[in-house]
Amino acid sequence: MSQPDLPYVVTRPRHWLSGVIFASPHSGHDYPDWFLQGTRLPIQTLRSSEDAFIDRLIAPATAFGAVTLAARIPRCIVDLNRGADEIDPLVVRGVPRHPLNQRTLAGLGVIPRVVSQGRVIHDRQIDRAEADRRIDACWRPYHAALSGLIAQARARFGQAILIDMHSMPHDALSHLQGMRPDMVLGNRHGLSAAARISDAVSAAVEAEGWTLRRNAPFSGAYICSAYGRPAQNVHVVQLEIDRSLYMDEATITPRPDFDDFAARIARVIGRLSGLGQDQSGGRVAAE
Repeated sequence: MSQPDLPYVVTRPRHWLSGVIFASPHSGHDYPDWFLQGTRLPIQTLRSSEDAFIDRLIAPATAFGAVTLAARIPRCIVDLNRGADEIDPLVVRGVPRHPLNQRTLAGLGVIPRVVSQGRVIHDRQIDRAEADRRIDACWRPYHAALSGLIAQARARFGQAILIDMHSMPHDALSHLQGMRPDMVLGNRHGLSAAARISDAVSAAVEAEGWTLRRNAPFSGAYICSAYGRPAQNVHVVQLEIDRSLYMDEATITPRPDFDDFAARIARVIGRLSGLGQDQSGGRVAAE
């Protein structure tokens, strides 16, 4: 892919403060014609699997000294929060039916079988060559960029802190008893981020009056497990936001009070963007 066709956008601040990265791997909404011509679903239905507008919500991070990484490619084409080997044999022709994890069994592998509510994307299987083309053109460049940002952060600041931003359908928590949380923090039950990082995210969210739950029903997927290495000062926290707080889920349009919500999210981002920075603005000490 040439530079203009990269499946992601990296936006850097004038001064990167302390190795904080805000990423949105599921907000991509550039639907190529070749894909739309090969699916049974209208674009509005395909968009139901997007983390719509999360890329807009994280954009203020650069004003606070953090880097942003946002996908351009839609999740229904390639899921960037899956491993490249999470290939569904019901989607890709000729793939061995080796033991599959629960995500892939549910049709949510690296090449998804379904969008929300189990609606099937393709009428027929795709060739392995097509799956490899998507992975090589979209998945590998995104993860090369993410790996590069993490390495740069560690080299400059002694740490990297990735806040992986997502959204969840309001009914994703309908099975919970009592009050539903507004957001869910996932840290692989403490394996992908140190307690001080997760606690800081929780505190920043709760300071805006939102309720938060940890690791249920979303504890973090591939990106948390692949990159989170607290012992090496690489911390990854996944944050899921209830979509109904800022958008109309049926029409995939911002709510009338979207700007008010965005301002509150910007304050959360502002609190987290300098996370770990010492008072002198110098390099933070390794834990």
